[in-house]
Amino acid sequence: MNIIGSVSPVKLRGTIQSRYWWDPNPGQKCSFHKDSGGNSLQALRNSGCMGCRMKAPISSDMKPRHRTRPLQVVCKDFPRPELENTINFLEAAQLSSSFRSGARPSKPLKVVIAGAGLAGLSTAKYLADAGHKPILLEARDVLGGKVAAWKDSDGDWYETGLHIFFGAYPNMQNLFGELGINDRLQWKEHSMIFAMPNKPGEFSRFDFPEVLPAPLNGIFAILRNNEMLTWPEKVRFAIGLLPAILGGQAYVQAQDGLTVTEWMRRQGVPDRVNDEVFIAMSKALNFINPDELSMQCILIALNRFLQEKHGSKMAFLDGNPPERLCMPIVDHVQSLGGEVKLNSRIQKIELNPDGTVKHFLLSSGNIICGDVYVIATPVDILKLLLPQEWKEISYFKKLEKLVGVPVINVHIWFDRKLKNTYDHLLFSRSPLLSVYADMSVTCKEYYDPDRSMLELVFAPAEQWISCSDQEIVDATMKELAKLFPDEISADQSKAKILKYHVVKTPRSVYKTVPNCEPCRPLQRSPIEGFYLAGDYTKQKYLASMEGAVLSGKLCAQAIVQDYDVLVARTHRSPSAEMSVA
Repeated sequence: MNIIGSVSPVKLRGTIQSRYWWDPNPGQKCSFHKDSGGNSLQALRNSGCMGCRMKAPISSDMKPRHRTRPLQVVCKDFPRPELENTINFLEAAQLSSSFRSGARPSKPLKVVIAGAGLAGLSTAKYLADAGHKPILLEARDVLGGKVAAWKDSDGDWYETGLHIFFGAYPNMQNLFGELGINDRLQWKEHSMIFAMPNKPGEFSRFDFPEVLPAPLNGIFAILRNNEMLTWPEKVRFAIGLLPAILGGQAYVQAQDGLTVTEWMRRQGVPDRVNDEVFIAMSKALNFINPDELSMQCILIALNRFLQEKHGSKMAFLDGNPPERLCMPIVDHVQSLGGEVKLNSRIQKIELNPDGTVKHFLLSSGNIICGDVYVIATPVDILKLLLPQEWKEISYFKKLEKLVGVPVINVHIWFDRKLKNTYDHLLFSRSPLLSVYADMSVTCKEYYDPDRSMLELVFAPAEQWISCSDQEIVDATMKELAKLFPDEISADQSKAKILKYHVVKTPRSVYKTVPNCEPCRPLQRSPIEGFYLAGDYTKQKYLASMEGAVLSGKLCAQAIVQDYDVLVARTHRSPSAEMSVA
């Protein structure tokens, strides 16, 4: 069943040919124009430590679609939900405004930030708002970190991951508004759609009614679905959740020591609830199965999604993340006097005699000095950069338990338009695949009226990360044959592969296993003038894009709060020996 709606013609100005777009709201008009800034990030294939690899057996009938400039899209699939009145959104907005409304520094701090993922970009953005001068260094030639993307020789984009923007992401939603790019989010209908392994080619839906407030809309969506869970299973699951509902945040935090599987057995929740729902949910949240994932992660997600009416509503970005999300942040930072430097990999953190940071030494041999230093890289890279003198400090020693989880993102272009799909994120419920989407339908920049491009998250990926791209694609096709039995076969006797890209990330977000929470560091380190940002640092949204953005705001807030101390240290020469805690 295809629910993407009607087709409406759209004219593109400039040299781009007229094309057709799926429009779920026929009454809304879509228009396009060239990006007035004319900025285009030409991302190359070099992947550094993130491990990108590409295979591209290009068919002769696959015509290149080069674009000289990115398109600015003024269109919405569904109206933007009303997010501004939620408590979390207002709190996030207040934190954002505090940077702009605070007293201007008499001496702006020069803050050197390593890592131009969302955490580093967020840190730079809010420090610039506060009147300071961030210098953002990125090791690779592409912005975005775990949301990076690359353009191939045909002009098609392939990404590090399949990224979804939820209504329950208040800091991310505020960031879009502050940059004036709310229109770049394509909101989908308020549903969660799961494949049915026992019924190949069929899906089961959880539809959240717009007329009901939270949490009634979520409860209604669960109760109305009778395909995945029986009524007795729903009742036993609800009884198992009662302690979390009644115990609040204290109870949620106490569950960090249990895996999802352990918690469910302790609460008497049927195994089928795990098989039908939580395997898919665990892989979507952290790319691992319920027997590894901390139950705290699931309870936090349920709380965020069920306590806000639009919390679980999803949006896709209308194009590639480096240009459509990261470049507006860079433009904003540079407009306020900040700097962004690509191809600037840190080789070493050089220290003063007192153990504070003297400067960052780049692999090019260049030295970058500042008043303040921030590491906004993934935790695994931070651990490689830690000076020996810091490693026994308790704050840094706890990081040993935080390890990035492997994940693989697969893109497959087919020679035809697949019919058994939706204009939405889909939970595959496959043992190898987590979630997927037909990006030729869900994303405007990637739209193609004749061919589908499936983007799939291959997880858990630990046993597959060292396999060849061909082996990964072959395994993916076997799973897709179950999801599209009438259209795809593993031997390509039906839909044929035109090309594919496989992006491997050996260490992605930190693995949220039990007892990790006490190891997550605050953004302010015990080293004067040294700070951290990243989704692994202390913030309430765990390993997510929202967590990364919030960590950057909290890092910037800590630096602003420490302003007097940081200015004072620039006027004295370091001499005291560092004490090791």
